[in-house]
Amino acid sequence: MLRRIVVKIGSSSLTTPEGGLNRDSLIYFASELAALKSADVQVVLVTSGAVAAGFREIGYTERPKLLHEKQAAAAVGQALLMQTYREALAVHGVSAAQVLLTRSDFQNRKRMGNASMALEELLSRGILPIINENDTVSVDELKFGDNDTLSALVANLIKAEQLLIITDTDGLYTKDPRIDPAAVRIERVQEITEEIYAIAGGAGSSVGTGGMRSKIDAAKIASRGGVPVFVGKVDLPGELQRSFEGIGRGTYFETHSSALPRKKQWLGFLSTPIGTLTVDAGAEEAMLRNGRSLLPVGVRSAKGHFQTGDVVEVQNSDGEVLGRGIVNYDADQLGQILGLPSGEVMKRLNDVHRLEVIHRDEWISLKS
Repeated sequence: MLRRIVVKIGSSSLTTPEGGLNRDSLIYFASELAALKSADVQVVLVTSGAVAAGFREIGYTERPKLLHEKQAAAAVGQALLMQTYREALAVHGVSAAQVLLTRSDFQNRKRMGNASMALEELLSRGILPIINENDTVSVDELKFGDNDTLSALVANLIKAEQLLIITDTDGLYTKDPRIDPAAVRIERVQEITEEIYAIAGGAGSSVGTGGMRSKIDAAKIASRGGVPVFVGKVDLPGELQRSFEGIGRGTYFETHSSALPRKKQWLGFLSTPIGTLTVDAGAEEAMLRNGRSLLPVGVRSAKGHFQTGDVVEVQNSDGEVLGRGIVNYDADQLGQILGLPSGEVMKRLNDVHRLEVIHRDEWISLKS
């Protein structure tokens, strides 16, 4: 089987500090991507840069801040971005396809499936899909985390072997290397903990929207779905290949998980919880460690006006989020049986279709 990766390139690597495309950078990345394809690697590119590429062309003197201005700049910039990519890749005999997505495409499971099939068809025919958020119609202030989150979702969706997030810094450091010469790069991260988040800084460049924290968020999503992640710098000949081979300039986030089914991807990272259930220590242990379903006896409290089939968040008594699941009871029904053993539940409710509050097949743990 062909190996398969997702490469995400941020705005800062594609545009000039003043705005507008850095054509030399795009030509360089096109050659690096083509080299991977020639080595029998299937590549999906997730690119940022539409707003940064277009705001000068449209007449703004600086990156716009209002939503409709960003959308207008993206409409111009996306065309420029795609044209430049196609021309640069054509030199190497590579055909490219534009795929524009929004968060709602992933939230809708049918549309997510359609996107998956389209990407599979493009890859099977040797086309390089170039994915960007559809910024012109996005209403969430264009924030997919500078496409970091988007790249992680795509990597999980196509079951990639690896996600390479290319940025203008060479990985995660113990401190900010721009101001502290004692900062040390972290070569490998076995587990994304609160300590890892604590050392990540804010947004890095003036042309992008994401910082190291958004890249760690993306790494957490991808690694939870069984995809290891590289975050680092690529600007030398052959360096993209070396990053793929594990010897790049950056930080490698490892994974101990297997690939997630599409339903659980949606449930864990794209669904919208309607309510919150608080469970006791026994239920927490059963769900996280033993792979068991959540029964009424383990539920201490419930908040929200959810209905059967809605997604709810599950937390422990300390308020720590444990995961998400599809609930089998309406809020009013569940309120009548909190903490009751199964025999009492059957007596209390006459129309119980499923005893479990959340079945293990409709649950995903979000706790490391």
